This record gives sequence, C-alpha cells and structure tokens, in this order.
Amino acid sequence: MNPEAKLDASQLDRNNIPQSIAIIMDGNGRWAQERGLPRSAGHIQGVENVTRITSECARLGVKFLTMYTFSTENWNRPEAEVNTLMQLVADKLEDEIFMKNDVRFRYIGDIERLPAPARQRVLDCMEHTKNNKRMTAVTALNYSSRWELTKAMRDAVIEAQAGRLKPEDINEEYISQHLETNFMTDPDLLIRTGGELRISNYLLWQCAYSEFYFCDTFWPDFHEEDLHKAIAAYQQRQRRFGMTGEQVTKG
Repeated sequence: MNPEAKLDASQLDRNNIPQSIAIIMDGNGRWAQERGLPRSAGHIQGVENVTRITSECARLGVKFLTMYTFSTENWNRPEAEVNTLMQLVADKLEDEIFMKNDVRFRYIGDIERLPAPARQRVLDCMEHTKNNKRMTAVTALNYSSRWELTKAMRDAVIEAQAGRLKPEDINEEYISQHLETNFMTDPDLLIRTGGELRISNYLLWQCAYSEFYFCDTFWPDFHEEDLHKAIAAYQQRQRRFGMTGEQVTKG
C-alpha cells in the first residue's frame, strides 16, 4: 500500500473490521519538541487525539479499543512530565465523549499508585459509562505485561495453597481469565505510532496472534485517515493462527 495514498473509510471492507484494536500512542513528546514546545504540550494534544480516534473506532464497529496510556516504566520519566500525565487523567478523562458514542470505559493496570484525583476520575468514569454497549474503550494505566503476568502467577499460588487449584487446572484459558483483560477479546490489530518497532511490555500474552502495524506518524498527528490505513493493511493480511494458507482458505 502506498503510504501517501488517500484512503477513505468507504474503501474499507466493513465485514472485516478488527473487533479489538490495541494502540501504543507514541510520539507525543517528540511531536512537541519538533515544534519547540514543552513535552507536556504533546501530551495535551495527544489527549485530544484520543477523542477523535475513539469516536472513529466506535463508528467503524470496533468492539474493544485498548490504549497504552501510562506504563509502570513511565514513572522513571522526569517528575514534571509524570505530574502532567497524571493531571491530564484527572482533568481530561471526560464522560461526554463516551456517552455521546455509547462507549463503555474500563481500565487495566494497578491504579492504586495513581494520585487520588486521577484514580477517582477513572473510577467515576467507569461507573458513569457502565451501561454503554456500542464499544468498550480501555485505558492501560500503570500497566505492564510483566506486572500483569507476575500478578496472575501470584494469584495462582495463593489459590493452590488454599487447596482451590491443582496443577492440571492451569491452562491457557485459566491464565487468560486471570489477566487484567479477562473481560475483552485479544487484539486483532496492534498499532504503534511514532516510528518505534517494539511493543514495550504491552499485552504480551494477548498479542500472541495479533497483526502488527507500525507507522512513523507521531500520535498527535495520527488521524482518522491513518486509522483507516492501518485497518486496510490489516484487511490485506491472511490470519493463519498456525495453519497453512490453504487450510484457512478452505475454512
């Protein structure tokens, strides 16, 4: 696909929209630095873009949209930048965009470490939107996949020590049900903006068979047409899940 080609949503196969999309929203700080602005300006612009992409995913028929908002490793960033990100969660996480699009809000991660205003805002938004049904928008806050898997293993040990779990009970289904994402389907498509070619400790178990799409566009500039290009690229691929192409074609 020509990355410069224009792509309208009407060109997408509406019968093959990925039902679950995960996004690593990378490039906010670099977007700001290129413009001579503080990194915080990039994060503010990035939040505005979340609204745009959430609305478009709901319109296209995506059922789960999961966005990597703040990782456990992000605490290592400069204190001022971390404070800005936490303040944005408290101030910019608004019910309106979710209610307008009939979107339910959920989170994954250990939010107990978040400042009280940000933590309460997350809980309030989840409560206010719990009956919405069109799409579920998930924010990964203080999340990392290694933390998630470690927590699942600790929970399994506790159950085993209590006599409620036998070794033969531990299978892929058991593990999936004890992850933060047990309420949603695994991502069909993982998108990373900003030009980096890694998944940065994000949904490692869940992305075992996801299709990956990397682009150089910084997150604040990743608009609806860029989303359409990512979905169009997904639609050009054959998902085999370990089978041969012939097996998939035959059904």
